[in-house]
Amino acid sequence: MLWLKALHLIALVCWFAGLFYLPRLFVYHAQTEDQAGHERFKIMERKLYRGIMWPSLILTAVFGAAMLALNPDYYRTQGWMHAKLALVVLLIVYHCLCGHYLKAFQQDRNRKSHVFFRVFNELPVLALIAIVILVVVKPF
Repeated sequence: MLWLKALHLIALVCWFAGLFYLPRLFVYHAQTEDQAGHERFKIMERKLYRGIMWPSLILTAVFGAAMLALNPDYYRTQGWMHAKLALVVLLIVYHCLCGHYLKAFQQDRNRKSHVFFRVFNELPVLALIAIVILVVVKPF
């Protein structure tokens, strides 16, 4: 169980690194005015999303599901786990929304401002704070 937890946390840290960094790249990309800059950001964003974020999301889910499977009766009765999993679902939606914005940038069809992406960038921070509190404190 401890190995699964360690692997889950490692994958989670990698996933969150991408969740924090990709929208920050969107901020800079939305401000870029030269074509070379746009092309550079497209490459960086694509490699981050496909090469780091998706594999990390998948591994986070696999190791998390494995831990749940080892003790389903316990986790089924824990309110904090239900809340955590609801936040994880929202993070997966956020992740996919990042993919939507990535595609818009790739096709030169982004209509969002750098200010929008600055606010958008803060959402996973709030989720992370809530998840850590739920897992460590187990308030309910």
